[in-house]
Amino acid sequence: MNITVAITGASGAIYPQRFLNHLAADPGVSRIQLVVSAAGLRVLHEELGQGPVTLSNIVERLVDDGWEKIEVLNNNDIGASIASGSFPVDAMVVIPCSVGTLGSVAHGISRDLIQRSADVMLKERRKLILVVRDTPFSLIHLENMRLLTLAGGTIFPAIPSFYHRPVSIDDAVDQFLFRVMTHLGLKPTRAFQWKGSKAE
Repeated sequence: MNITVAITGASGAIYPQRFLNHLAADPGVSRIQLVVSAAGLRVLHEELGQGPVTLSNIVERLVDDGWEKIEVLNNNDIGASIASGSFPVDAMVVIPCSVGTLGSVAHGISRDLIQRSADVMLKERRKLILVVRDTPFSLIHLENMRLLTLAGGTIFPAIPSFYHRPVSIDDAVDQFLFRVMTHLGLKPTRAFQWKGSKAE
């Protein structure tokens, strides 16, 4: 699969950090286009505590192995490959997705590469997943989610599960990310599958 990953300025830097590592290690992923907003770079720096994160060092800051799969694109470059529907991208995941990005995409506004490429995914009827990370949701946020869903996108709030009994934050985050990967059509080997419970 050829997957676009976009990082916006919502809190939750651990999500794209671990997601990129899982994608880079997955044999079902051949290429990753990575786009990060200026606010996204700031949040990565503030939440990961690894020093300044820039477009030139983001891959080595976030990813342990599989760097050769990742192409970093400038969010200001509206002429980049993923800005056109003629470029073959199988899916796009905005993780985390700010409610500002959600609103722009829901209303067809394309002011940068993230918004434009998300719009391309919708118009080409390709898979678009928005990992929205905010709480509580206002009526405006909910209405934008409704519009996005009607347009063919998938709203995938950053809400980890607990029925698999996670023993760490990383464990909870990873199982959430495996759910995202499963929705993409990938088959993460460590994904937990509920088998049902026995009645008392």
